[in-house]
Amino acid sequence: MITPVDIQNKEFPKKISGYDRISVDEFMLEVAEAYEKIYRENIDLKDKLSNLNESLRKYIAMEDAMQNTLMFAQNTADDVKKSATEKAEIMVKEAELKAKEVTCNAQNKVLEQERKLEELKNEINIYKTKFESLISAQKALIDEMFNA
Repeated sequence: MITPVDIQNKEFPKKISGYDRISVDEFMLEVAEAYEKIYRENIDLKDKLSNLNESLRKYIAMEDAMQNTLMFAQNTADDVKKSATEKAEIMVKEAELKAKEVTCNAQNKVLEQERKLEELKNEINIYKTKFESLISAQKALIDEMFNA
């Protein structure tokens, strides 16, 4: 690539019926200055492009990191949700088993109380029968005493 210095130092061979040297030198100076300006702008733009590319790489790396973090967070949330669901199911099953146990115990107690009630009714009937027999016997005895 031609540099501005190359343009400024360029010399043309001289000929007898050639171009006006002052006009050529002035024009070459203008071209060199314009070229130098463009050349510097090109260097600045390349630097800016390089900086932008570096920034872009950083942003892409950040985006990748964020996506990985989001995926990790989503997986963690899914795991927590799954774990909570499993724990809830276990708790429900344990509660159902406990409820069945309590219900079964209550039913057994009711049956036991009903059996005791029947026993008490039977004992009352036996006592009533014995008492009625005793009263009958005492009445018969009293009747015999007063009828004798």
